[in-house]
Amino acid sequence: MSEWRKRAINDVATIFDGPHATPKKMKSGPWFLSISSLDSGRLVLSESAHVSEEDYGKWTRRVTPMEGDLLFSYETRLGEAALMPTGIRACLGRRMGLLRPKREVVNPQFLLYAYIAPEFQETIFARRVHGATVDRIPLVEMGGWPIRIPGLGEQRAICGVLGALDDKIAVNERIAATADELALTLASSERWEKRIRLGEIAALSKVQQVPQEMSDDLVDHYSLPAFDAGKAPERCSPLSIKSGKFVVDSPAVLLSKLNPEIPRVWDVVPDSSVPSLASTEFLVLVPGLELSTHDLWSVVAQRRFLEALASKVTGTSKSHQRVRPAEVLETEVVDPREFGEVGVQIRALAQSILEARHESKTLATLRDTLLPQLMSGRIRVKDAEKIVEDHV
Repeated sequence: MSEWRKRAINDVATIFDGPHATPKKMKSGPWFLSISSLDSGRLVLSESAHVSEEDYGKWTRRVTPMEGDLLFSYETRLGEAALMPTGIRACLGRRMGLLRPKREVVNPQFLLYAYIAPEFQETIFARRVHGATVDRIPLVEMGGWPIRIPGLGEQRAICGVLGALDDKIAVNERIAATADELALTLASSERWEKRIRLGEIAALSKVQQVPQEMSDDLVDHYSLPAFDAGKAPERCSPLSIKSGKFVVDSPAVLLSKLNPEIPRVWDVVPDSSVPSLASTEFLVLVPGLELSTHDLWSVVAQRRFLEALASKVTGTSKSHQRVRPAEVLETEVVDPREFGEVGVQIRALAQSILEARHESKTLATLRDTLLPQLMSGRIRVKDAEKIVEDHV
């Protein structure tokens, strides 16, 4: 660890920010990177919008994000960051900045790990500026902030350990996405004629719990942000949850009633070791006796069904558009009881999705455990390599 030393941000990267405005958002075209797309070191592009080619030219006059640039939020969601991937045309959105690594000094992947590690997160927290409405990183001062960096050899070794976990997580995400797409194709309305009301094959579970009144140390919290961040519940203290939630005590399908045109349908099998709670923005659907949650999920997640729900929303603003539970149960879906052998395939695919995401959650927990230990020197790279070898 002797070659580790503190360097100023300006010594290892060049700081840029984007225009302090918002262009007209489009449904296609170059990406308009949003701070909501930054999630625990990953870039989740589904949370960003698009811009026209004309606006793309305007919004990249100051800087065009390149592969290996470190994207970060300098207002509100402070501490969030991700690397710019290859093959993506994008411009910075509001409140977004980037660090362009000086590669003769720092490996881009290592810079990300150093940024999200506890030591630099504490620097952000200590040096942030408190505003009237939001906190922010003062970009004019950020260049002088210290960050601990070892030599390139040590950087590459650490990236090899943590990167192996990230690579396996990425593989699992591709497996889950492919299986998800295939299962939905097998259950699509184009393949099956019979339609029934959803209420004929599913019931709503409405049992609620006030988390603040629970004696348990930990709960699994199924929320909209958790769904968007990778379809894994957040394990947290019930005291951190401020409002009543639905109890999820058996396998169920969670269907978002908020803005149903956004596909948020979650096939969940709760962990029996801790209680599970779901946001009241979800409807908790329990399948009939003859069906599994996988069967139910495959028909509820169909685009045609979600479009039908979107046509029934109430509320005038985007944040208040919801569909009534009774309307959901009256909406027609493909009858999964007709699937036969196709149903066996769908259930196998759905199970592979659950297993891939469960493994990814375990790997992410291991990565988040090793990261601060490697960065602080409490564990050697060789020891970390042995731990990782048992999991990938």
